[in-house]
Amino acid sequence: MDRQLEQKPWWKKNLKWITGVAIFLMCCIYFIAFADHRSSVKMESDRITISSVEQGDFQDYISVTATVEPIKTIYLDAIEGGRVESILLEEGKMVEKGDPIARLSNTNLILEISNNEANVARAINELRTARLQMEMNAMELQNQIVKLGGDLFLQKRKYTNSKNFFAEGLISEDEYLKDKTDFEASERQMTLLKESFKRDSIYRKIQIETLESSAERMEENQDIIRQRLDNLTIKAPVTGQLAALNLEEGQVINYGTRVGKVNVLDDFKLKAKVDEHYISRIHKGLKGSCQFPSGDIEAELTKVYAEVVEGKFEVDLTFDETMQKALRIGQTSYVKLQLGDPVQAILLPRGSFFQSTGGQWVFVLNKDRTAAYKRAITIGRQNPKYFEVLDGLQPGEEVITSGYEVFGDNEVVILN
Repeated sequence: MDRQLEQKPWWKKNLKWITGVAIFLMCCIYFIAFADHRSSVKMESDRITISSVEQGDFQDYISVTATVEPIKTIYLDAIEGGRVESILLEEGKMVEKGDPIARLSNTNLILEISNNEANVARAINELRTARLQMEMNAMELQNQIVKLGGDLFLQKRKYTNSKNFFAEGLISEDEYLKDKTDFEASERQMTLLKESFKRDSIYRKIQIETLESSAERMEENQDIIRQRLDNLTIKAPVTGQLAALNLEEGQVINYGTRVGKVNVLDDFKLKAKVDEHYISRIHKGLKGSCQFPSGDIEAELTKVYAEVVEGKFEVDLTFDETMQKALRIGQTSYVKLQLGDPVQAILLPRGSFFQSTGGQWVFVLNKDRTAAYKRAITIGRQNPKYFEVLDGLQPGEEVITSGYEVFGDNEVVILN
């Protein structure tokens, strides 16, 4: 007898197909949701530099190049213009203060000085003549007072006698009144003469003091004028080394022309240029280690120049005199200038990646070193060897520290 077969559900008939489609859809969902869609670039490992992140002491310092200079330089300027007649010392010679270096000639200056001396001498003689004339006038006035005093004495006696004679009736009234009038007139004249002498004495005293002061000033000016001749000899202003002399015999120079300089060799200093990035952290008192062939020398920053030129500013460093014997002017040194005390920090070796990222991100390698991924970081201080990492990296991780220009805008570097 025939038996009716049970019909299978449609999904059982197509189970293989349904399973395949389900697996395909799951793969698509996984790819969309979880797969890495970041752009990548392949790179040979030997074409890049890989550095390890470390934990250690961060030395807060900068390295600059400094030049040995004299502690002080005095410039030589021509105080008087003229023609160079002779050069007495050569460049590089040691000089004492006041040593003649070169001699100039100036005919016009000699004539001018001679005329000035003649004018000063004439003015002084005129002042002295005026003073003598005033004194003579004073003596003449005194003589007049003395003479009038004698006449007044006689007139007074004559007036007294006339008064007595008139009272006794021995002389006429006209004769009496005449003697009285003459005496009173002479008495008033004496009063006026004494007042005039008093006023003239005060005026004469002021005038004499003024004339004497003028004469003294003229004599002082005459001394200054004579010194102009002495200024035709260029002399060393201080004891030291004649470092430069820009003169040739026969050369004509003007007043104020810079002709050379003298270096004071009692002490030395180092002059260095520092990037303006550090201008807020540089101040007096910072310590530095100077590297010379003869050995390292400890120095101290003593002066900061405020002017910034082409992105750099200058500083001066000085050091112990006992350490200067082997130094020479113009010698260079690498100076390790300490900006702060060492502190524990996460350290990332310096590299050219910083020019591309500004320290905001880096490529960090995975554990099997097959790829490097872009990661944001925060960098703090820096020294010539390391960056101080504040956030984003851990000790032991590896970072690509060579330039990132070849990576373009890709976020993953696949290492071969």
